[in-house]
Amino acid sequence: MINEISGRAVRLQEGEFLRREDANRQYLMKLENRYLLRNFLLEAGRYSGRGMDMNAMGGWEDPSCQLRGHFLGHWLSAAAIRYHETEDGELKAKTEAILKELVLCQRDNGGEWVCPIPEKYLYWIGKGKNIWAPQYNIHKLFMGLVDVYRYMGLETALQTADKLADWFYRWSAGYTREEFDRILDIETGGMLEVWADLLEITGDKKYRELLAKYYRARLFDPLLEGRDVLTNMHANTTIPEILGCARAYEVTGEERWLKIVQSYWKCAVTDRGCFATGGQTQGEIWTPMKKLKARLGDKNQEHCTVYNMIRLAEFLFRHTGQVRYMHYIEYNVTNGVMAQTYWQGMPWKGSPGRGLLTYFLPMKAGSRKDWAGEMDSFFCCHGTMVQANAAWNRRIYYQDADTLYVTMYADSEAEFAMGGRKARLIQRQDYMNGSLMNSSVNSVQQTVNDITATYANRPDFRKYVFTLQMKEELDCRICLRIPDWVLRKASVYVNDEPAAETDCTDEFLELRRTWRDGDRIILLLPIDLRFVPLPDDGETGAFCYGPDVLAGITEQERVLRLEGDDPVQELSADTEREWGSFRTFYRTENQDPGISFKKLNEIGFEPYQMYFKVKRKYRQ
Repeated sequence: MINEISGRAVRLQEGEFLRREDANRQYLMKLENRYLLRNFLLEAGRYSGRGMDMNAMGGWEDPSCQLRGHFLGHWLSAAAIRYHETEDGELKAKTEAILKELVLCQRDNGGEWVCPIPEKYLYWIGKGKNIWAPQYNIHKLFMGLVDVYRYMGLETALQTADKLADWFYRWSAGYTREEFDRILDIETGGMLEVWADLLEITGDKKYRELLAKYYRARLFDPLLEGRDVLTNMHANTTIPEILGCARAYEVTGEERWLKIVQSYWKCAVTDRGCFATGGQTQGEIWTPMKKLKARLGDKNQEHCTVYNMIRLAEFLFRHTGQVRYMHYIEYNVTNGVMAQTYWQGMPWKGSPGRGLLTYFLPMKAGSRKDWAGEMDSFFCCHGTMVQANAAWNRRIYYQDADTLYVTMYADSEAEFAMGGRKARLIQRQDYMNGSLMNSSVNSVQQTVNDITATYANRPDFRKYVFTLQMKEELDCRICLRIPDWVLRKASVYVNDEPAAETDCTDEFLELRRTWRDGDRIILLLPIDLRFVPLPDDGETGAFCYGPDVLAGITEQERVLRLEGDDPVQELSADTEREWGSFRTFYRTENQDPGISFKKLNEIGFEPYQMYFKVKRKYRQ
């Protein structure tokens, strides 16, 4: 298995990623403990007072909502992930204070129950009463407690989770297999995953029994038979269950769990296809296989599905080494997480220049992103938002016995060791702009150089420079991912000498040699504008620049009438330079009125169109 290099072994320098991490950290600290804990205190009878604070967290966190309290689990998980990267002492202290209160809630609830909803919700679903996903809700707390133990090392979190698990062990034992199968048809979230986590941590046999109890035969067995059990079914109900299968495989080594994961991926992604963004849902449900045209709506690409499918792809990469899973992750990170959370940009007609979170990513022409506020929603995607942005130094570097994998490209440094020898890899992107000026108020001092004239326009390739630092020579492979958006040959230089070139994006480009301190690798990735059609309509597609989907700014649906055959020729670069930076803006050449295009993840409040129907003049 390939292992991720993460935590404090990877130092991030990528400006946009660091901005998002900082914004997320500020938000985590801003949410007061009394609000995060409110529903837990109410359930344990520890709340005193006559009225509720109207400034408290609303939406799904309102005490009238049956999913109340779910967000705290996401918060704990995000705080732990952040701590794993940075050892943030303030977040740890805040977490410890929350854990202290949870311990008191568990005590006052009788020693086991510590949840923000009553135990009767679970008994009610056992009787068939319609209750909104209590196990989904409770899983979030389990998840947060496990992550706090795993990344912060706080024993209290593990003890609290273990006592709560005792309640579930007794409760689940009160049902026959058939009765519990009916319970499992009500959204369980990642309960299977947490039982696997706790089995690995504690070795307690009760978790092995819970794994067996939570085997959802009504979903898993048809998947193993190759049946399509996903079309028009709720997407994020099943993804966490499959993540549970993935963890069960890692913990137990039983092949049936892995086969379920592989069958699910085939059904959900390989056979189904994706939008140009990498997303696949509309209205929270899976699209029909390779039939996406009728699903371009106002509720595409729920953020939770994006985050959880990224996690699933990452698991499959670690266990197969197949580069296609990293291609999938790149699209979903670029056009999902970055397009739907912590947006910052230019205001649009009086709108603010920031947006926190959009539950969905609309793909219907003329749509707008619907941004949630900091205290008024707290729906499911609010939780995956803080987890997705907790640490951006993940999924960049991996290694096995003698191989270092570079899977994503971002300014960063990775420390690794092979055969007892330590080394550091420093990654930087050379933007080839010849200037550090980033605003009109910067120092106007300029150094005359050849780069500014050599690259008069935005280069048609991306350049990444890797430098190795080590005390001893190291014989190993360095594998570089060639993204599937590369349409021409990528080139690699080692110490300024040509080393390799390839146009193959189905496998890593391998460099095997004895590396020495100061060795330098230069990777040149050609980047082009592409028109990516829908799988069920070759005349309707989206424009992409590398991994970035472009959106046209328009309030009404537009059809592109082309002068030639290639839709790409209809777009030309627009306002490509600002101060010291090349930018990615395009405009149409022959439309009246014209349409301006920008990256989907740079869209804030503007109305936009992502998919365009094209009509060629000679076919009319």
